[in-house]
Amino acid sequence: MTDEVRTGQAPAKLGRDEFKLQFMRSFQDPDFGPVQSALAQVEEVAWTNYRDSRKAPVTQKAGSEFADPDYDMSVEWKATRDALLAAEGRQKDPQTRSRVLLIIGSARNDGSCPGEESKSYRMTQWARQVLAEAEIETDVLDLSLLTSSYDLHIHPCKGCVSTAMPLCHWPCSCYPNHGERQTNDWMAEIYEKWVAAHGVIILTPTYWYQAPAVLKLMIDRLVCADGGNPDPTTTHGKKAAEAKALELAGWDYPKHLAGRAYGLVVHGDVAGIESLRRNLGEWLDWMGLIDAGKQSALDRYVGYYESYAESHKVLDHDEKFQQEVRNVAASVAAAVRELRAGRLTKPDAAIKPARPK
Repeated sequence: MTDEVRTGQAPAKLGRDEFKLQFMRSFQDPDFGPVQSALAQVEEVAWTNYRDSRKAPVTQKAGSEFADPDYDMSVEWKATRDALLAAEGRQKDPQTRSRVLLIIGSARNDGSCPGEESKSYRMTQWARQVLAEAEIETDVLDLSLLTSSYDLHIHPCKGCVSTAMPLCHWPCSCYPNHGERQTNDWMAEIYEKWVAAHGVIILTPTYWYQAPAVLKLMIDRLVCADGGNPDPTTTHGKKAAEAKALELAGWDYPKHLAGRAYGLVVHGDVAGIESLRRNLGEWLDWMGLIDAGKQSALDRYVGYYESYAESHKVLDHDEKFQQEVRNVAASVAAAVRELRAGRLTKPDAAIKPARPK
């Protein structure tokens, strides 16, 4: 079975003059004036790489562990994939300490324009304390660093899944794309943090009824963890026709993060907390993660319809909410203990879904 690959949407590449204007926009500061000739040299190389679509300029032969050993594989992708395999080995080793990943979904921190730390950050400290008392190691993934760190990015998902599931590689191979200057992608590290964890807790505010953009960027890029193809040589990179043929021949949609426990803390000040908490829970359920019980999924208002300026003060006084956040962490800690002892599994894990997609 095959299906045609439909094309015609993408615009033509930038012309030479347009490219130069776009490239030089990053160097408008007058301090770059004395190095204009050097920048012109760099721009010339960047133009050539863009024109020639040099996505992965450093490659090596894939080797015998892949379907096509002679495929020229990105060295950067291979390094990320090897790091995930090592993290998975540690995660499955019964001798290692349990580990929970705490994810701060807020875009606010005091190193950026808001000038103040987020409430989600404070909640993470409470959760971290509970996990430490349970002798569980923690990783903290503060997504607000996207707004305050130099040239750090989570580039958007390109939607390979919608062409064919095998075109979406695990881990994502869309980035870096050096020819398009789509580099410094944080997801390589973020994938490793997810793989290494036995449990995950997302602590996030609600922005306009939705997940903050920094959180949604990560969520979209985790699509490769749910059905993604661990062998990009089977599609020889991004060959859509080959990926379609693979999926139509039968694809098993492997769930690369299944079996981890999760908890949620969703807060807001006006509306949308319940729908966001539900959406996050259903997304994690879909990926095969296991909720840690009734007290592990929390949505609460902090300063409902009160001033933004006093929201931290309101949080200071809401001791019940503080305890509920700690209860989320305690629930995940208990679930991780049960998981690692082999006493907690997803009840329907062995049942093949009628609609695996």
